[in-house]
Amino acid sequence: MIILVIMLFSCKNKIDVINSVFPFKDSIPEMIGKNIDYLESDSGKVIVSLTSPTMKKYGGKNSLIEFPDGFKVVFYDSAMNIKSQMSADYGINFEKKRLMEAKKNVIIINYENHEILFTEHIIWNQKKKTIFSNVPIKLITKSDTIYGQSFESDETFSHYTIIDPSGVFIVDQEEE
Repeated sequence: MIILVIMLFSCKNKIDVINSVFPFKDSIPEMIGKNIDYLESDSGKVIVSLTSPTMKKYGGKNSLIEFPDGFKVVFYDSAMNIKSQMSADYGINFEKKRLMEAKKNVIIINYENHEILFTEHIIWNQKKKTIFSNVPIKLITKSDTIYGQSFESDETFSHYTIIDPSGVFIVDQEEE
């Protein structure tokens, strides 16, 4: 009887013991969605849309949303015309940091300038409204194909800088 009482009181749910048995407690998504279509609007006008075949939302202090089967984000102007879009085979959005990371077959299209950017990894900083990549990129414009070692842009892909560019391209010369 004494042994039974000791065993009952010695079996406590200590959080350290539980965490050591289940070290990946946040690895199970708290929500899974299929065929996602998310719209963000301002004054009743859609400014961003996101579509994805699969979304997994993880909670906790480092909450994130994962798009393991890829995604597409489209940016609209005030007249609902598509300005630009970004797609990739994998995406992860760190909610508190407001950073979205895209990997594998990343494509950014600027419809206004008729430009397409290809890379394997890009980060979208939603706070700063910037996009950047520290891996090689390929940019196709109306007349040129430009390669670079990295890339920085505004989130609409309207103004950008290519680091260490190469390729055959036309350079406009200013008249003196």
